[in-house]
Amino acid sequence: MLPHPSGDVPASRRPFLTPHTLHSSSRVLENLEQTVVSSFGTLESQPDFQTPEFEEFNGKPDSLFFNDGQRRIDFVLVYEDESRKETNKKGSNEKQRRKRRAYESNLICGGLQLEATRSILDDKLVFVKVHAPWEVLCTYAEIMHIKLPLKPNDLKTRTSAFGNFSWFTKVLQVDESIIKPEQEFFTAPFEKNRMNDFYIQDRDTFFNPATRSRIVYFILCRIKYQVRDNVKKFGINKLVSSGIYKAAFPLHDCNFSHKSEDLSCPNERYLLYREWAHPRSIYKKQPLDLIRKYYGEKIGIYFAWLGYYTQMLLLAAVVGVACFLYGYVNQNNCTWSKEVCHPDIGGKIIMCPQCDRLCPFWKLNITCESSKKLCIFDSFGTLVFAVFMGVWVTLFLEFWKRRQAELEYEWDTVELQQEEQARPEYEARCTHVVINEITQEEERVPFTTWGKCIRITLCASAVLFWILLIIASVIGIIVYRLSVFIVFSAKLPKNFNGTDPIQKYLTPQTATSITASLISFIIIMILNTIYEKVAIMITNFELPRTQTDYENSLTMKMFLFQFVNYYSSCFYIAFFKGKFVGYPGDPVYWLGKYRNEECDPGGCLLELTTQLTIIMGGKAIWNNIQEVLLPWVKNLIGRCRTVSRAEKIAPRWEQDYHLQPMGKLGLFYEYLEMIIQFGFVTLFVASFPLAPLLALVNNILEIRVDAWKMTTQYRRMVPEKAQDIGAWQPIMQGIAILAVVTNAMIIAFTSDMIPRLVYYWSFSVPPYGDHTHYTMEGYINNTLSYFNIADFKNRSKGNPYSGLEKHTTCRYRDFRYPPGHPQEYKHNIYYWHVIAAKLAFIIVMEHIIYSVKFFISYAIPDVSKSTKSKIKREKYLTQKLLHENHLKDVTKNMGVIAERMVEVVDNNLRPKLE
Repeated sequence: MLPHPSGDVPASRRPFLTPHTLHSSSRVLENLEQTVVSSFGTLESQPDFQTPEFEEFNGKPDSLFFNDGQRRIDFVLVYEDESRKETNKKGSNEKQRRKRRAYESNLICGGLQLEATRSILDDKLVFVKVHAPWEVLCTYAEIMHIKLPLKPNDLKTRTSAFGNFSWFTKVLQVDESIIKPEQEFFTAPFEKNRMNDFYIQDRDTFFNPATRSRIVYFILCRIKYQVRDNVKKFGINKLVSSGIYKAAFPLHDCNFSHKSEDLSCPNERYLLYREWAHPRSIYKKQPLDLIRKYYGEKIGIYFAWLGYYTQMLLLAAVVGVACFLYGYVNQNNCTWSKEVCHPDIGGKIIMCPQCDRLCPFWKLNITCESSKKLCIFDSFGTLVFAVFMGVWVTLFLEFWKRRQAELEYEWDTVELQQEEQARPEYEARCTHVVINEITQEEERVPFTTWGKCIRITLCASAVLFWILLIIASVIGIIVYRLSVFIVFSAKLPKNFNGTDPIQKYLTPQTATSITASLISFIIIMILNTIYEKVAIMITNFELPRTQTDYENSLTMKMFLFQFVNYYSSCFYIAFFKGKFVGYPGDPVYWLGKYRNEECDPGGCLLELTTQLTIIMGGKAIWNNIQEVLLPWVKNLIGRCRTVSRAEKIAPRWEQDYHLQPMGKLGLFYEYLEMIIQFGFVTLFVASFPLAPLLALVNNILEIRVDAWKMTTQYRRMVPEKAQDIGAWQPIMQGIAILAVVTNAMIIAFTSDMIPRLVYYWSFSVPPYGDHTHYTMEGYINNTLSYFNIADFKNRSKGNPYSGLEKHTTCRYRDFRYPPGHPQEYKHNIYYWHVIAAKLAFIIVMEHIIYSVKFFISYAIPDVSKSTKSKIKREKYLTQKLLHENHLKDVTKNMGVIAERMVEVVDNNLRPKLE
């Protein structure tokens, strides 16, 4: 239900496109042309072109109408006049001119009205304004099955969630005196022969501007401009991509910074900027109905999802901050950190070299500061937060489904058609004739079955190649870490008492981690930029049939690539670094040359936190630069090139032309950015409880930044229908399932929580420990094994240092028997206890969280009971209304027929009786 809704219906209710016609792309186009021909005349592509006459600008910059002030501009086409170009290639320019004139001629024959105006800033530019008359709108509204108002809705659809406390949230609501609530209607698919059933008070406003633009774009995409070798070429997108037209777009309704002087202008862009995109409205709720009305359902559902995701992040951020503060407050009570920093414990423990030849022996207390920081993140709060986030992500997804169902009802997309028409790019390539297995009739397809298999194979190979390229870059980063660690280890430590300021904060592990994370981020951004173009090329070569198929195919390619690109380094640190290093006398080597990296004595959790912070923070900064700074600079340069005061006198279509084009995939990148962030928030949150807080702050800004750039810096997008967020929903569900496993494994294998618990409950007291009560004292000494310096091989022997002569052993992080033991350097009993505890923890945690997730999913229905009732009642009342109107028409017709029959009988019998 909506003020001027537009929607679609299932295939079973379509009057125009039957399932048979949908099997053949060419038949769809032929039927479309037949309908147009029957309504408006023939489509011609002959030299005697019908082209629009040039009209002088009427001097009204805010006007949205033709020069007559009556016909509304529904779309604008822009081209460069070849006769006024400085370099004039006659052959090429004449071809372009003929195609454009043929296309415009066919648009006129198709019922559209055109008016051409030269630019007042650049006389080479020509703006062709397109208007769809009433008959054209009605015809295509029926072809496209657009749902339009029948009668005002008398059902109460929206209630305040806060009841008597609604005054409390009034300050967050959009001022209804500024953005007035839209009147709601019962709707039905439009049919010309039942026009009297629809709520038509004014023909000029029955189709709102978004619906008019959508209809005109549908026509522009399907009008041909050339027939060559019996192959029809058609569509505005092809003409724009080939340079015949420079742009094609619908108009904004006014300037965003002030109201239009035209009294007929609704000024919706100005209202959106004031109440949605302006920084002072950052605390207000989004005017979703106006967003949907102005930009269409596809953009509306994106902002609805982003807003709901941000609201749910508020809860996760509060719990995450609480867990962080718990770790921060208790860091001074961290027994094992105290032992690392204690001069008589950590200060006297000599650690074995972590690389060959160049790396010196070092004292444990130089890692004092990192161990203190690790206490903040590696605490009991980490476990609580990981379990909480496993439940939170399920609540978010389930409640979003309910919210999405409410929007489907309110925006009238409940019965959105599932079987789409083929893309014009697909239809244009349909040259092969095959027999349809279902209908046993001929149909045209773009390639044979064998050709399709070849394309799929080539596309899959290209995607695999780029994924392998990412893995190669990750291996390169690992080699960098291994090489640079040797340099930092050789140069940074100057003494071994842990008091040097640089040594205190910049350990070899920290220096290597920070530089490697920065380089990894730069490589991620470079590969990301390149692969975006490659993924589009691969998907275009694959040639999906419908726009949904195209977007889903591109979505899976881009997400798979970015998943590996962004998360591979995090997976390496979390699950591989320091896990396969051997021991000092027998280390494990990469490629037979590089010795595997080792973690700090406290583990790799702090390094994973550093990696996440750099990537999340860097990604947010980079995206804001791309989304805000670049379009603003481009528009600023464009304005500087125009003459002075041109913005005040230029017409609306010329002002919009100098804005940046959003592109078909503009919204795709917005979703992708947020889904990658969703992965960081859920997959690795056990190592970084502040991730939801960073995401919350970023998203609050992201909503307003996206609103600002769409409202002020970009041309108006063509409104599109959308029922949900598409392929992103199952991707988020997959991430939610994977997040339970990754967080359980981070706690088990990356953090030091399980070894500490095993020590506390088993090894701190007899028979393994010497303490009389459960304690964490002696934990560090228990987790560090001994190695005899005399057992070093020449390759792995470290550099000596002053005073080493007094020591015969060094320590390393592992659970192995000491030298001289019958099973020296073999794993001890503590190791097997820890492994058993880690595996048991993973199994128990996964089963508990998955059980809770299943229960929540079962307990929370996807569509609320009230929404189901509203949908059923509206459907019942709509059918009843249409049935009653149909009966009235039948009764009226029967009455007229009866009167005529009585009149005929009377006229025939009266002379005989007389």
